[in-house]
Amino acid sequence: MDIVLEKASETNASLKITLTPEDYKSEVDKKLREYGRKVSMKGFRPGHVPASLVQKMYGKSILVDEINGLLGRTVSQYIRENKLQVVGDPVPNREQADAIDWDNQTEFAFSYTLGLASEFDINFSDLPSVTQYNILAGEKEVNETITNLQQQFHSHTHAEEAAEGDTLYGELKQVSAPEGAAPFETKTALPLNKVEEDYLPFFIGKKKGETFTFEIEKAFPDEKDRALATGAKKEEAVDLTGEFSFTIEDVTRHEPAELNQEFFDKVLGAGVVEDEEQFRTRVQEIIQGNYARESAQLLRFDVEKTLLDNTPILLPDEFLKNWLAEVNEGKFTPEQIEEQYDDFTKSVKLQLIKNKIAEQADIKVEFEEVMEVTRQMVREQFGFMSGDNEEMNQTIDRIARNYLMDEKNNGQNYTSTHNRVYDDKVIEYAKTQLTIVTQDVSLDEFKAVAENR
Repeated sequence: MDIVLEKASETNASLKITLTPEDYKSEVDKKLREYGRKVSMKGFRPGHVPASLVQKMYGKSILVDEINGLLGRTVSQYIRENKLQVVGDPVPNREQADAIDWDNQTEFAFSYTLGLASEFDINFSDLPSVTQYNILAGEKEVNETITNLQQQFHSHTHAEEAAEGDTLYGELKQVSAPEGAAPFETKTALPLNKVEEDYLPFFIGKKKGETFTFEIEKAFPDEKDRALATGAKKEEAVDLTGEFSFTIEDVTRHEPAELNQEFFDKVLGAGVVEDEEQFRTRVQEIIQGNYARESAQLLRFDVEKTLLDNTPILLPDEFLKNWLAEVNEGKFTPEQIEEQYDDFTKSVKLQLIKNKIAEQADIKVEFEEVMEVTRQMVREQFGFMSGDNEEMNQTIDRIARNYLMDEKNNGQNYTSTHNRVYDDKVIEYAKTQLTIVTQDVSLDEFKAVAENR
């Protein structure tokens, strides 16, 4: 076998492979013998079909399959052993392959076009610092969160007259129905928070026991809201227009939950805190934890952006655009590929950078690491707690393995989880090598930073 890499430029190359009988003949002969033992042919006992007939019937297809398999392994091995930064897939010279005379040739020549990324290095000491934002939860954020929780855990009270946000219960009647149709009437609830803003003052101050008329399509111009107010199906609510009368039988109001032990227990669990001061402290801790996750996401984004912006990599643009058109089999026009090409190249470059970092730091992902991440996913999804319950741990293990080894999606669950763990390890390593500067910011300041990104 002869393999030659010819570089036309820093980012374009061709790989030429020449195969001789010494490379493939022994394996082809072996498979022909295997076929000979299994093939059935009229007039011959099984396993006694003459080799010449087996060769005539199956020789070419076996040769083609063996050559194709050998080429695939050879190209992959050459790229791996020579650490070529290949982007896209090697593209075979189809005209050369189509011209092969499989019946008479014994020596075969193939060539592949390769797209290469230019050589690059990662020197962390030369990279600029990255800011990690520590979002402070002040009184404003704590007060807003507690107010929202009080609304979420509200109680119901009854009122004598309607106010903004109330719900009116009573009898709704159509004043004049279309000719030949019975007037629409029903017992229902009118949610005032769904009434058109300009029409809302009409309802405010209406008293329990009062009957009034209103134009329903003006009060509830949105068809979904009109369906909610009337209890009719959306497609039927469209036809409900004109004047309706409504008799108020009850007015219900949401009252924010009081800051008492019952409320604390509902929000945090029984007995977690004992007074308002402890409750506020715990709420602040929870807010800080949520902010920490948001800050971590932005830090990851900034680490990746810093690596991208400071690592020049050339790509074979023309090769990649042609390759994208070919592998997507006409699903995208050249204009669409051009439009999305910048985002695509960023993802390619970022993956090349991550692979380089992993190689330098000898970062690998073991099966047990993938399993542990999947176990945690199972615990969160099904509400399983961590602990020493052996039966529960075995159940979690079984679910995790079944998820990772699901044959229905050809192992994609394992691949995607493995890649996520790999990416996380690379980014965590990069954080240890970069200079990370911590900066305290308010929530509003953080939002402004994140929006600018």
